[in-house]
Amino acid sequence: MATEEHGSGLQIHPMDQFVVKPLFGDGPIEWYTPTNVTLWMGIAILAMVALLVLSTRRRAIVPSRGQSVAEMLYGFIHKMVEDVAGHEGLKFFPYIMTLFMFVFLSNILGLIPMSFTTTSHIAVTAVLALLVFLTVTIVGFYRKGVGFLSMFWVSSAPLALRPILAVIELISYFVRPLSHSIRLGGNLMAGHAVIKVFAGFAGAMGVASVVPIAAIVAIYGLELLVASVQAYVFTILTCVYLRDAVGDAHH
Repeated sequence: MATEEHGSGLQIHPMDQFVVKPLFGDGPIEWYTPTNVTLWMGIAILAMVALLVLSTRRRAIVPSRGQSVAEMLYGFIHKMVEDVAGHEGLKFFPYIMTLFMFVFLSNILGLIPMSFTTTSHIAVTAVLALLVFLTVTIVGFYRKGVGFLSMFWVSSAPLALRPILAVIELISYFVRPLSHSIRLGGNLMAGHAVIKVFAGFAGAMGVASVVPIAAIVAIYGLELLVASVQAYVFTILTCVYLRDAVGDAHH
């Protein structure tokens, strides 16, 4: 618990839960050091395999609960990709499905007490966002060549404004990884920090702690919704960006 009584008052440290720590020992963290981030990303991957592979290994006409959940998620993401990115975007469905499941499960696992929310770290979300950015850019140039740059030229605008709009569109394009990653990490970090603050008050208020505990329950329910919505938002934005590379960016 990140709360302590030190003579004059209560000390609450809601950001301590986001500290990256080595799994073994207390030495410096290098790029190869197993950490709590490594552990919980691995658990998210194992949970993904269990849900999508193991639970559907014995597929049946009358599905088990695990198979039902896996099929529901599969159909949901498949429809999203087709509706947003178009038929050509379905070629990237395995990648987008994997991306959604990793973000979703990482968000949900982060709500388990004493766990670690890997998607609250910009280092994780930035890598995911950069992979999307590079995929869209490479595929766009591969499929359209120099014509991919036409997405920055707003032909429907007055000729005098087109160069200015082109610069704005170019800046907006390169800002995508930043906004894509901060939106996810910032929302999760904020919610977890608020829960930790209320938990600190609950541990110090004795009988009156029923009020912060009730607040924690309410915020926890909201965080479950946020975890799902942010995974959806991250994925649908990926589909929107992918549409620029595989189809008409101005549908």
